[in-house]
Amino acid sequence: MIDIEELTKTHYRGETEVRALRGVTCRIPKGSFTFIFGPSGSGKSTLLYLMGALDNPTSGAVSVNGRNLAELSTRDRDEYRRQDVGFVFQSFNLLKNLDAVGNVLVPFMPQGISPDMRQRAVELLKHVGLSNRLDHRPSQLSGGEQQRVAIARALLKKPSLVLADEPTGELDSETGAEVFGYLRRLHIEQQTTVVVVSHDDRYVTDGDRVLELQDGQLRNGGGK
Repeated sequence: MIDIEELTKTHYRGETEVRALRGVTCRIPKGSFTFIFGPSGSGKSTLLYLMGALDNPTSGAVSVNGRNLAELSTRDRDEYRRQDVGFVFQSFNLLKNLDAVGNVLVPFMPQGISPDMRQRAVELLKHVGLSNRLDHRPSQLSGGEQQRVAIARALLKKPSLVLADEPTGELDSETGAEVFGYLRRLHIEQQTTVVVVSHDDRYVTDGDRVLELQDGQLRNGGGK
């Protein structure tokens, strides 16, 4: 369960104040598939980053399973991001000198890679249709294939929450539909909570939750 209470976030560009979020209150139930829509500059990505503890709010709170993220220690925030959250970004964020398996394993390299973890990375890549691309580097993969590597990387930790920021923004519609198919399979098979920031409502299905942001405020009820 994600509870967001009177959340604000203000950025400063020089002396200019930019109010990215202006008192957002909403609830995202555990195991739900939620879309956040809104025009550019509406605060969508800011809200997503706050859910992922990649930033702190100016005021208000984001609580996940009863824990206020802003009140966690640096170590606990790092642990939350490492163990509980899988991030999928528009830009893929793959390392060009590593093959697909290596890119899936990147988040765990500092602590050492066990044979079992490497095997799980291989199985995840096969699960997303890349059994013939295991030794390929990003430059040898299509955009859709790179995003599937990024999804496999997010799944390696078996996250309870996946946060996706415009995951199909650089993909054609057919490839985008495939990517959403993998996200939905994850949601169904593992009961993972998935939150997607997007401009495109073509992938919304019955049962999905939809939040609409404009000028840093919710246009719909947000489930409260």
